[in-house]
Amino acid sequence: MTAIDDFDHERHMREAFDLAREAAERGDEPFGSVLVRDDAVVMRGSNRIHTADDVRRHPELHLAYRACRELDASERAATVLYTSTEPCPMCAGGLRSAGFARVVYSVAGDELSEFTGADSPVRAAAVLGDRTPVEGPVLNADGRAIHADFDW
Repeated sequence: MTAIDDFDHERHMREAFDLAREAAERGDEPFGSVLVRDDAVVMRGSNRIHTADDVRRHPELHLAYRACRELDASERAATVLYTSTEPCPMCAGGLRSAGFARVVYSVAGDELSEFTGADSPVRAAAVLGDRTPVEGPVLNADGRAIHADFDW
């Protein structure tokens, strides 16, 4: 078993970036996430709010849903969510229920507002802080470039 601190954070974040780009290419907003256990990706997700016509299809929330169905609590507690952008309050609530070991992001919610013009009233750590540590940014310039390239 690989210790979470020894995970290849940059490799996993780059995969989340690939998923964010795929989402944008298909007409969704540029967000992507991966779930990692033992330094290996076990689930992938990308934003599908437009193509699935479902406001809940943020990758973080969908992966939390899937993880709760497919993994037991001890497996989830050994899992890290890597996400291209800090989870919104809705997603953070789902992540809190899932009970992951950690959440790692590239672009912070307050940075996202520079691109979208909309402020997030609550940061993920405020929702997850006492249950799941939130860390970031990782590869921030690369994550910001994805948003800069998107037509917000």
